Formats: sequence, structure tokens, C-alpha cells
Amino acid sequence: MLAEIITIGDEILIGQIVDTNSAWMAKQLNLIGVSVKQITSVSDDEQHILSALADAETRADIILITGGLGPTKDDITKKTLAKYFNMGFRNDAGALEMVRQIFEKFKRPLLDINIQQADVPDGCEVIVNKNGTAPCMWFEEHDKIFVSMPGVPYEMMYLMDDEVLPRIKSRFKLPSIVHKTILTANIGESFLAKEIEEIEDSLPPHIKLAYLPKLGQVRLRLSAKGDNELTLKAEVEVYAQQIITKVKKFVVIDEDLPLEQAILNLMKSKGLTLSTAESCTGGYIAHLITQHPGCSSVYWGGAVAYAYELKESILGVKEVTLSKFGAVSEETVTEMAEGAIKHFKTDYAIAVSGIAGPDGGTEDKPVGTVWIAISSTNKTVAKVFNFSNKRLQNIERSAASALMMLLNLLREDFYNE
Repeated sequence: MLAEIITIGDEILIGQIVDTNSAWMAKQLNLIGVSVKQITSVSDDEQHILSALADAETRADIILITGGLGPTKDDITKKTLAKYFNMGFRNDAGALEMVRQIFEKFKRPLLDINIQQADVPDGCEVIVNKNGTAPCMWFEEHDKIFVSMPGVPYEMMYLMDDEVLPRIKSRFKLPSIVHKTILTANIGESFLAKEIEEIEDSLPPHIKLAYLPKLGQVRLRLSAKGDNELTLKAEVEVYAQQIITKVKKFVVIDEDLPLEQAILNLMKSKGLTLSTAESCTGGYIAHLITQHPGCSSVYWGGAVAYAYELKESILGVKEVTLSKFGAVSEETVTEMAEGAIKHFKTDYAIAVSGIAGPDGGTEDKPVGTVWIAISSTNKTVAKVFNFSNKRLQNIERSAASALMMLLNLLREDFYNE
């Protein structure tokens, strides 16, 4: 069973918003055994939408469409779908009642333009949108299923979870798809591939291995498709354990988790605490950590200290250190990390100080120079990195490098018990 996702809106194509809908939808479809053949983004242009629908129909059994269902003139999805299927319009009573309820709830006047939200192509089945005014429309035409949903993410997610996915599962006999993810670190993609080449070559046709690299990490994802989920899980686990045994020293965790969450889980299991002292990353490392529920059992907090005065007063960096070596130095970042351990009373600390750019660099410390230190209660390691002249990339790479250094120190202390 193949699906195609079409997102509609000029705002996506000009980069004004990021299309997170497609990634989320593809993941949910994959979980129920539906493979996504293609994802397409199109402009608010009738002919462009018509062409995308026609092309999708040649490739997929299910076409899921998001966007272009608002009340304004640039939202043309309904009219275009009606033209594509040669349908007229009707005013749907259920959709209109939901629009009325929403406007009554917020005590707003119901305008003609809002009433028109309940106008739908007369050949579709309406799925009431309980979280917004734009209805979901289900078409069964040309032996295909077309589903048009609002582009607002939380509205689309509700409709997918509660209505669209259950309908698809009830209509089709879908295969089981099983995934197993292994997170590795400190080994490049090509070197990793060489290490597990024999295992990869031995995989049966229904099990595939994908490499997903990201800033010092590589996720290995085994995917199996078949009729029996339990059998697939057992098969995948056998190959996963072979891979883990082969590259054990590079394996972080055999779950589909981001690096910072894997580190949090490890530290929590050991009863360890963590703090941060950030300069050029501006709290980005703290953000990565605190986006995960339960982080407070490990992460106690930290400081974002750009000014010399704050590095001194909050983290205990010596004035002479800053004046002699500068903020971007091994000496300063070491004192930042050790100061965080002392003042925040944690078991481990991350400290980062650098020149993120695009200006501020010097001949001996160009833009992209970043010092990172990781401290425990009995050891500090510090390392300099030379990244690019792109500010956001430097911040992201600094955070990834800091987490990798923390992982390495934790490995030394605990992984080899």
C-alpha cells in the first residue's frame, strides 16, 4: 500500500514556515504499514495543484493533502479538488455546526466568510474538524483515496490519529513494519559501514539497513516488512545484536533516542547530576537537555555568561585568567566547568566558550574557534574546535561536540565497569 503526501502553500516554498507535517505524517503511516512513495510541496496555484494530484494518482493508492483550506482568497484547495473531481458544492450541516460552536466559544461574530468554510465538494465525505473551522474531506475516486486536511499541525494530527489512520487500517490488509535503531558515536559513516559489511551483506531481502549520520553520530536503522510482527521483531533483534557485538565500543544505545536523551538516561541510572556553563551557545545545550520530560532528575541548571563579570561572579573564573588568556581559551573554559561543578554542586558540568560569528574573530582566534570543557568531581578535559564562519552551524556543532565529550567522559567512568 503506497501513499503520497502533498502540502499546499506558498509559505512553505519561500521558506517562511518549515513543513513539519509531512515528516510527522510519513512516520505515522510507516507505523501502520503504509509506505510513502513521495512527498511534494506545491504553490497556491490551481494548475500546479491539479498537476500534483494527477501525478500522485499514478504513483499512490492514498493521497494525503494538507493546507489551503482557510477562509481567505489564497486558500484554493477546496475549489481545486472540486474541479479535479468535476463536482459541485454543498454546505455541510455538521461542518457548519462545528464552525458555529467554535465562534460561540470564543464569543466572536460569525461572518459570511466563516460560514463558507462549511462549503465542500458535494462528492466528498466530511470528517468534522473538532479543533478548527476547516473540515477534513475524504474522497474515493478513480479507485484511490484522497484526504484533504488543514495545514495547522495540531488540527491535522488530531484528524490523522482519531479518524484518518483508523479508517485506513480498517479498509486495507496492511503488512507489519518493524524498526530497530542503534545509535553510534565517535565513528564515521564509511568506517562503520566497513566494520559491519559482512552483517549487512547477510541481511535477507525483507530486512534493510539505513545509515543516518548527524554531527559525530550515526544512527543505524534496521527495517523489516512482512506479515508476522513477532517473527519480524525476533529476526531484526538477531541482526541488531550482531551489529552491537561487532561495534560495541561505538554503541551509545539501541533505541531511537537523540544523543542528549541517551546521556540523560545513563546519568539517571547512575544517580548523577549535570550543570552547564554556556557562552557562545547561549543556552542551546540547556535547551536540548530540557526538551525531554524528566530531565530535572539529572539536569540541575546552569548559566549563560557572556560578560567577563558574569563569568567571574557566577562561575568563579579568575579575573587574571580572563585578562591573560581571554574568554576563548583552555584556561577560561576549564575554570568555567570547574566553577559550575563547585557552585551548582553537580557531578558533571559542560562549559563552552567560543566565537560563533559572523564577526568577533582575530588572527589567532578566528570565527569558529570554540573551547569546550567537561568536568567531573575529579577530572576535567578540555578541547579546542575550529568550526566554520556560520553562526547557527557553529552553535549546533558546539553543542553536539560538547555532548560527545560528556559521553566520552561518562564512558571512561562508567561504561567499562
